[in-house]
Amino acid sequence: MNNEMIHTMTETFEGHAQQTENGVEFWLARDLQQLLGYGEWRNFLHVITKAKTACEISGHEVSNHFVDVNKMVELGSGSQREISDIMLTRYACYLIAQNGDPRKQEIAFAQTYFAMQTRKAEMIEQRLLEAERVSARKKLSATEKELSNVIFEQTGGNQNFALIRSKGDAALFSKGTKAMKAHWNVPENRPLADFAPTIILKAKDFATEITIHNAREQAMSREPQISQEHVTNNQAVRQTLLDRGIRPESLPPAEDVKKVERRLTSAEKKAIKNPDGLEEQ
Repeated sequence: MNNEMIHTMTETFEGHAQQTENGVEFWLARDLQQLLGYGEWRNFLHVITKAKTACEISGHEVSNHFVDVNKMVELGSGSQREISDIMLTRYACYLIAQNGDPRKQEIAFAQTYFAMQTRKAEMIEQRLLEAERVSARKKLSATEKELSNVIFEQTGGNQNFALIRSKGDAALFSKGTKAMKAHWNVPENRPLADFAPTIILKAKDFATEITIHNAREQAMSREPQISQEHVTNNQAVRQTLLDRGIRPESLPPAEDVKKVERRLTSAEKKAIKNPDGLEEQ
């Protein structure tokens, strides 16, 4: 398969991609049938059936990737007839290509094409999740700084901030900051939050926001008052997590958020210099 043919097939596959109203990319099975060199619909349906099985085995919901639809087609007489079709996600197309006839040149191309496209989507999703965690960490830092300011303004000093935060951690995790650092293998000189998963960062931030609100509203002027408020809020957030089957201290630690932030910054700079190089990273 020469470069010209590869370029032509790439444009053909991309030209048949469509989007739902919500922006989800899909291909129609009857279009894909032709693109993959299958003349008979019934033969192609056999490949689709195997792809659905592979989808189910991989742990994905088949109905999320293979959606039955009907459409009207023009007949030679000028009349129309309704026929069945299937909306396929990129992942569904990839599975179909993997289960197709490897002797077909179109299948060999599609296997590589959809594998690359699926990998690109996975990388984008991963970067979005990493960016969300970095954002959540920055938000928590800003909220904790605000709490420190509130403590200073209302108690006359912020030397109690670390103590109040530690009590909050103990209420959220049911074990103190030092114990959680040991549990997550966090270096002694690093904040526990730098290794917390996104959901914990947001939980801590929410509890801290409530503490700030109530400390101001109720004009709390002593450390014990603010401490108790912070403990109560973290206990409430913990209970919400437990009710949803999430035990904070049982969650695994996340990657050092500083490393994640550096990687995102590096990827952003690289993307600016090489906007088409995502799949190579």
